[in-house]
Amino acid sequence: MYYEIQSIVLSVFNAYSILLILYILMSWVPAAQESKFGELLAKVAEPYLGLFRKIIPPLGMIDFSPIIAIFSLNLIATGILKVLSWILL
Repeated sequence: MYYEIQSIVLSVFNAYSILLILYILMSWVPAAQESKFGELLAKVAEPYLGLFRKIIPPLGMIDFSPIIAIFSLNLIATGILKVLSWILL
């Protein structure tokens, strides 16, 4: 049972990481952000990225907050899996 839950948790976090990366890449193409898909990605990704943009300001033209956000997302996934292993194993 643990391995099924582990697979689901990893899939959800990996899918969200991919959505974040797509949103970040779409920022280089303004027309893509104005599409329906771009607006949907903004609604999904911006609340999470906004937390890190408040803490880590951009340095010149470079915004490091998405890197920290994705790294934090991986740490959260690892923590959840560790807690689940304690509970279910």
